[in-house]
Amino acid sequence: MSGLRTVAVDGSPAGIGALATALDTAMNGGPAVLPLGPGASVPAAASTPAGGAAVVIATSGSTGEPKLVALSAAALRASAKATADRLGGPARWLLALPAEHVAGVQVILRARLAGAPPVVQDLRPGFRVDDFTAATAALGDGRRYTSLVPTQLLRVLDAGGPALDALRSYDAILVGGAALEPGLRSRAVDAGARIVTTYGMSETCGGCVYDGVPLDGVVVDLDPDGRVLLGGPTLADGYLGRPEETADTFVGGRFRTGDLGRFADGRLEILGRADDVIITGGEKIAPAAVERVLAAQPGVRAVCVVGVPDPEWGQVVAAAVVRGADAAEGWVEPLRAAVRSELGRAAVPRRVISLPEIPVRGIGKPDRRAVAHLVTIDDGVIHSPG
Repeated sequence: MSGLRTVAVDGSPAGIGALATALDTAMNGGPAVLPLGPGASVPAAASTPAGGAAVVIATSGSTGEPKLVALSAAALRASAKATADRLGGPARWLLALPAEHVAGVQVILRARLAGAPPVVQDLRPGFRVDDFTAATAALGDGRRYTSLVPTQLLRVLDAGGPALDALRSYDAILVGGAALEPGLRSRAVDAGARIVTTYGMSETCGGCVYDGVPLDGVVVDLDPDGRVLLGGPTLADGYLGRPEETADTFVGGRFRTGDLGRFADGRLEILGRADDVIITGGEKIAPAAVERVLAAQPGVRAVCVVGVPDPEWGQVVAAAVVRGADAAEGWVEPLRAAVRSELGRAAVPRRVISLPEIPVRGIGKPDRRAVAHLVTIDDGVIHSPG
């Protein structure tokens, strides 16, 4: 396949070991590696020559053929070194993420470039806190790092006991893949966990901004519309088989993300996806801003905000909420009042449903399309004025 080797990844330690061997070969000039998760088919673009890539990542787009992001060995090494420098030096790593995603691949590479393979949590039965505890114990003494998505962090915090003790033992816990709600971060920090929020994507070798501050060598700009632009040595070479999209997206040494951002006290703050902005009655509402307000309210464990069509307003704000055991009766109106107070009447969710969990896609991103469908068809949906 023109110098591109596909490796099936099933989440087992043996499967990760085979992937790690292929990655070692690729990082030393061998065929590029495309890891594929269980049941994934080989994308058509995989027949395109991989050029100077060492790793190719299939992005987790919600529709259509995934894009194949080409990452060079130099970019991956620059990312691993910058991460180690930011976190305080090399350490043992626990891999608790699917290895077909860039975050999982990076754990493997960071660990091996630091001198030891990662300890692998078997994810074939899913993420289980008991397995997380046992895998953490296998790291032995010394510095230790891991990378989690917010859902995994929440499960460990909810479990408490030995799992929480294991979490506290890490010198750094990178949390990315989806936005980390401030309330969840505060809860983890209060419990003694050393949390580092990360921002990045496959096109930047994974996380390249930690706690709002770019890694060494990484450049962050905002275009006039507030869209985040990323540059530096961790950038991908482009997309296999998509020269026009590569030319449009990688411009002047910058990757033009789909995210809106701003700088607050010198740190990058992500406001949400540009294409997720809700236009209701002519006003633009950022779902991430509404989510931050809702997530900070008592009794809210998780939340996803979307826009749904409305004949009068064009779109209206809708919210799916995962309630905790402490959620009070009449829980909707206090949430809506909080949004009205902080963001104004236009941002108030006019439709609200309760879900047992937020649907996710890829490595843990909220599936906004699925939420929009649920909030539209749910018989228990609440319709009320702002």
